[in-house]
Amino acid sequence: MNLEKVVFGFFVLLAATLNFGFFIGDISDPALHNHYELFAAVVVSFIATVLKFGDRTQLGAVHLSTSLVADLQLIGASLLYGYAEYVSSAGMTPAWTASVVSLSGGALLANLVSVVLLVVETVSFHRG
Repeated sequence: MNLEKVVFGFFVLLAATLNFGFFIGDISDPALHNHYELFAAVVVSFIATVLKFGDRTQLGAVHLSTSLVADLQLIGASLLYGYAEYVSSAGMTPAWTASVVSLSGGALLANLVSVVLLVVETVSFHRG
């Protein structure tokens, strides 16, 4: 068993599941979207991105690009959340919540592509 692959797979799946946990629920109800879960999704997504930098294959490049897309979407979601919560006089309205959750949904899609790539890579691995 390759410990590096285990750690890599762990963080890829954890990033996807944390993002899914934040994303799930009524898109406009801020009570259903925990900001700590969003923060955890951002941190774990960054860790997964760093782990993807060493792979020089074509599949590794696609892994890295999906991770960068997820990071960008989650950063955008976090910035919107921070603006709505701490700068906007309206606070976290249903419209702000929908925007944050929508960006998180984009990151979730990128994470799902990364998980599918991981599964395809694992299934197609040939012992030599």
